[in-house]
Amino acid sequence: MEHLELFFKSIFIDNMVFATFLGMCSYLAVSKKVSTAVGLGAAVIFVLAITVPLNWLLDQYILQPGALSWLGEDYASYDLSFLSFIMFIATIATMVQLVEIVVEKFSPSLYNSLGIFLPLIAVNCAILGGSLFMQSREIATLGLALNYGIGSGIGWFLAILAIAAIREKIRYSAVPPALRGLGITFIITGLMAIGFMSFGGMLTGGDEGAKKDKKSASIELQKEDINNEEAKDKTDLELAENINK
Repeated sequence: MEHLELFFKSIFIDNMVFATFLGMCSYLAVSKKVSTAVGLGAAVIFVLAITVPLNWLLDQYILQPGALSWLGEDYASYDLSFLSFIMFIATIATMVQLVEIVVEKFSPSLYNSLGIFLPLIAVNCAILGGSLFMQSREIATLGLALNYGIGSGIGWFLAILAIAAIREKIRYSAVPPALRGLGITFIITGLMAIGFMSFGGMLTGGDEGAKKDKKSASIELQKEDINNEEAKDKTDLELAENINK
């Protein structure tokens, strides 16, 4: 259940584009055609699915305070957390280079259409954000880290696919001249972000329901305690009256 909740939450509620607006440069530049958006989105899913678990391992066994204790007691006091950005970016750059080689080998047309934005995945803030969110949210296991990486990648993929499909259709619409291009794209992105915010209400509603249930249970317990005290006082009073008699 925890895996399923994290998966859907990373796609719809904590969406990289619509919730935190990360990776907007590639999102806006490569979303003119659906085919190109699909290629870049698949590359982002792959990079996030590999780098988030790898960076989780780095964080757990090298970077966290005391993470080097597996090397011996002499290393237990070491704190290498200041190297997080460097290590994360190095892992991301390595994986992006691998993706670039594979895409160039098996799909030269996609490689040419993506252009400079394929190697720029290495500095895409959505990719680094996935690893940093994983670290800050203290994801507990490697499986959850893999789940979060794949879910975040799918969320970014759905965002760029949706805007690419809309931009292909909007070419035939009567858009005011002042809003053509990035202007109408920003407006549509904002509206889509508002739509995705509605998914967050599901968790909020659940939390509020849990709070109400907890509050009701607490009130019931308080009433029960009061009734018990009243019954005890009544018993003590009857006992005192019997003693006096």
